[in-house]
Amino acid sequence: MSDHLNKEIVFLMLQYCDEKNYNNAFHWLATNSGFYFNMKYFENAVTNGEWDEVEKYLSAFTKFDDNPHSLSIFFEIRKQRYLEALDKPDYGKAAEILRNDLTVLFTSHDSVLDEMTLLLRLPNLRDHSKLVNYGDTKTARSSLLGKLRKFIEKNPLFKDKLQFPRLENSRLLTLINQSLNWQHYLCENPKSDIDIKTLFVDHLCEQTYGTQARSGVSTHLASHAPDTASLGKRRTPRGPRGFSAPNNAAMGYYTADYEPVPKRARTLGLLDKTDPAPASTTLVMKCPINIFPVTSPGQTHPQFSLSSYDLPNTVIGILNHFSAVKSMDFHPVQQTLLLVGTNIGDIEVSEVGRMYNLVHRTFQVRDLAACSTTLQAAIVKKPSVSVNRVMWSPDGTLCGVAYSLHIVHIYSYHAIDILRDHLEIDAHVGNVSDLAFSHLDEQLCIITCGEDKAIRVWNTATGSKQYTFEGHAAPVYSLCPHQKHNVQYIISNSVDGKMKAWLYHANGPQIEFDAPGQSCARMAYSDDGTRLFSCGTNKDGESHIVEWDESEGVTKRSYVGLGKRAMGVVHFDTTKNRFLAAGDEFLIKFWDTEDVNLLTTTDASGGLPASPCIRFSKEGVLLAVSTTENSVKILGNAKGYQLALAACNQTSGPCLVVAGNIAKSPVIGVYGNSSLGAATNIAPVYSRSVDPSRVVAENVRTVYNALDPSRPVAKNVSKLPIIRPPSLSAVMNTAVLATDAPVAAIVPPTGDSCTSPVVNHRMTGDIEKARVLKPEEISNQSQLRCLRLPDTLLTAQITRLIYTYSGGAILALTSNGVHKLWKWHKNELNLDGKATVNVLPESWQPPSGRLITNDISETKPKDAAPCLALTNNDIYVISGSGGKISVFTLETNKIMQTWVPKPHASTSLALHPLDNNIIALGMEDSSIQIYNPVINVVKRKLEGHQDRVTGLAFSIVLKALVSSGADGQICVWSTDGWNKQASTFVHISSGQAPNQRGQHRVQFHQDQTHLLVFHENLISIYEAPELKCITQWYPGKSYGPITDARYSCNSRSVYAAFESGIIVVFTAALTIKCQINPEAYLTASPSLQLNSSRVYPLVIAAHPNDPNQFALGLSDGGVQVLEPPESDGRWGVITIPSP
Repeated sequence: MSDHLNKEIVFLMLQYCDEKNYNNAFHWLATNSGFYFNMKYFENAVTNGEWDEVEKYLSAFTKFDDNPHSLSIFFEIRKQRYLEALDKPDYGKAAEILRNDLTVLFTSHDSVLDEMTLLLRLPNLRDHSKLVNYGDTKTARSSLLGKLRKFIEKNPLFKDKLQFPRLENSRLLTLINQSLNWQHYLCENPKSDIDIKTLFVDHLCEQTYGTQARSGVSTHLASHAPDTASLGKRRTPRGPRGFSAPNNAAMGYYTADYEPVPKRARTLGLLDKTDPAPASTTLVMKCPINIFPVTSPGQTHPQFSLSSYDLPNTVIGILNHFSAVKSMDFHPVQQTLLLVGTNIGDIEVSEVGRMYNLVHRTFQVRDLAACSTTLQAAIVKKPSVSVNRVMWSPDGTLCGVAYSLHIVHIYSYHAIDILRDHLEIDAHVGNVSDLAFSHLDEQLCIITCGEDKAIRVWNTATGSKQYTFEGHAAPVYSLCPHQKHNVQYIISNSVDGKMKAWLYHANGPQIEFDAPGQSCARMAYSDDGTRLFSCGTNKDGESHIVEWDESEGVTKRSYVGLGKRAMGVVHFDTTKNRFLAAGDEFLIKFWDTEDVNLLTTTDASGGLPASPCIRFSKEGVLLAVSTTENSVKILGNAKGYQLALAACNQTSGPCLVVAGNIAKSPVIGVYGNSSLGAATNIAPVYSRSVDPSRVVAENVRTVYNALDPSRPVAKNVSKLPIIRPPSLSAVMNTAVLATDAPVAAIVPPTGDSCTSPVVNHRMTGDIEKARVLKPEEISNQSQLRCLRLPDTLLTAQITRLIYTYSGGAILALTSNGVHKLWKWHKNELNLDGKATVNVLPESWQPPSGRLITNDISETKPKDAAPCLALTNNDIYVISGSGGKISVFTLETNKIMQTWVPKPHASTSLALHPLDNNIIALGMEDSSIQIYNPVINVVKRKLEGHQDRVTGLAFSIVLKALVSSGADGQICVWSTDGWNKQASTFVHISSGQAPNQRGQHRVQFHQDQTHLLVFHENLISIYEAPELKCITQWYPGKSYGPITDARYSCNSRSVYAAFESGIIVVFTAALTIKCQINPEAYLTASPSLQLNSSRVYPLVIAAHPNDPNQFALGLSDGGVQVLEPPESDGRWGVITIPSP
């Protein structure tokens, strides 16, 4: 037997093991035969950090010294193990990996080893210039997988081992059934009651007296035969070699899933028992032996047994946008990130797990002077622009946007949820219909097509044009690049229904053919790249979805079920090498690729347009669907729901949102008003959650059903619970501010009037009736949930308070320099290990019992300026109390470094969010020192304040540092050259004399542009870098001085604490939505019982993941965590009177 047939036998056994869920046998056979490298198994092992298993599995296919690709694979894996050990930090393990695993790979590359050895000397591996952007373990492993895939795909030792062959379901059992049928036919006296007892010997019916020879067989085994009514073309397999039977001219052979096919047409039927068979006639069994029932046809991947239950047809959330959605694409790596383009030129990146829009950009020509005169004239003639197509690059680092006017924009995407301008290409004259990314000669390119009938290829690094293809007689509507057997080509479709295939280095199209019905269509390959599908609609509204033989230019299969009167081009997508989906007739329709008939449909709980836009995630577990209400519904299967839920509960801390110009729509943002046709320069996150009309309209109940699982939903909504976004309170809040009426003056329950001289909350136009935001007043413990953290240390005021980035611990600094740490642990009552009022945390101390205490020997406690910061990996704490500044590890309390700022004491501190080697220190002498702790050097000294610096905050988006001082001044400094960009003095109204030794402090909003500034007499919102004051709020006499103020993690709320003990929860526009009186949360304080001194909150910390949880550091040394009641889940009540 040839090696090729041996290999096929192994694959048949692998398929059988997979169908029977013999996973260990499957893995053992694939590994030991070396015929199939299970990439899914390998990726799971890497993701889970099972490094020994990863290398063991790889070693079955290659050794590190086989070729350069293999060497790179093993090096990247061991390097990741080394970096993870350093990041823990476990320097002993890291040294062992370096000595035993990495040295053997690079015996002749001392420079590589020297550089890696240097990492052992750094307190944080991110201090190395090449590792500044090293994220958490999950992100690093995801990035590693991308590299490993490339090396494995290029490695010749893995050739033909990465794809499982396409087999009919249960192919091995089918062959056995065929053999049994043949054996049974050869029996001298075939029985009707067949009993197969063994496969070890040939089947033979024992002779029984009086048995009719070769009668038709009709047995209970027929019940095992599958229904073949819906099967396509029948086949006539060849009989076994070496067998010949007399009179077999009409003999038909049988498979387990096909009806018998006679070689010669004749009428077959059961012979009458009294009539002997004519000698010249061969009898055929009408019912095949099917001792092994097989599964339904169509399985294409050995690791999955798919059914309609695997389809993502359950609504799990809704994302709202400002205009109609035109195109969508899921991120290829971070599968819960969705890129959306709209009909007014906006694009957004959204996190579908948290149902949160992260990034918003509007269309704007970046360099109009550099554009062609044709484009300049077109912009003047037609300023409105629509997005035609959005798409991520294969690795997700770039995204492309094709507009309806000449231009293609390419953005670079970063892990901190920031889109940066990368390229602007004047690609076509007129409409740019489609785009796609493709690697050409190791270089990533972007391919575009458009109204000028051309297809062009551009270098994504430089924007230079590489190729131009011309030959269509009509505008090109879509394109699809692909590669087969090292041949790269592009297939295109024009609006006249012509399809062409182009080779990069050839003149003119190589193949030309017509789309079905002369339709305008889009194309897509299956995930494994072996099958081409297209879906389109012609000018008469007839739609066609087909599978192609692209080499011949003919259709292989036409699927039925699309409507005949489509209003526009039907959108479609494919996933899992198995399913097709199309948006048609207000439905999402699904097909199994092996069956032309419709598999199932869903209306996604209603609200879909006639031809909705759809897009699968990479793994096919999520499906995005556009609606008629400028929103996107996210559908998922069970795995998709778990994926979205995991993203919703992620521990990486709050995301940063890039500011952008909001769409030209009549929506009030929280920072001001907007009228029709006027754009408001605010971050999209503020008004994106709810369309104003939907709040006051009858269908408001539908919106809440989609966001709140506690409310009833329509009957056709699926069984999975709806994922609730963390910013529900902000949705309610934005709803009021977005109505078409003025917001009335807010009167707090105490009767103190609040003034806001900067902002007018009225919209232009007709005013029917005022909507009033009625603040909720909480004066009873039953109205909230509160937990005082256990504490055995001496009582001292809490002067600084922060959550860890993971949200599982709280760190406090007291006025006597002592650090306190509370940790929540994972258990049955707290499954995610996050801070919660439902579970008591551990008052944690290191095993040594040694507490880290800041040096305050040269400072009076009341004059000490506390400074506290935490690195974004929750490993190092930087702290000071007016004297020495210490860097110590959070887990062990081991001091790594100390230094004394000179010549004066530090008064504030900020750590750069991307580079832990940049620390900004505000000084007593009014200067700011930019300090590098690794080399113990002050790199720059910034001067501009007239009194001590009391607040510092970095903005990644603006590349700026903002400082505030006791002199009442705010300054903006560029982090590129550390020059001063802008400054202003905080506006204090008449009668509000500032405290010259007061604490002006600053914090950036999520959008990294708006700035929260507070002083004991006011809270303000500024817009950087211009430092334009947006709004202000002054406390009344009953509140007392403000002690602290903080944004919630999603920046939809502002928490403020007062010396009176009152806590106020504001909207982002500084409108009161909730007031918590001290008796509601201070009744549990032991200090109130032990002494008569007044207890009040000094500092506030907001939970990094839960926008409705915050912690208070009290003047008696206690720390309390507050949450709203479980029944509400949010702070504040909104009242909207009926019109």
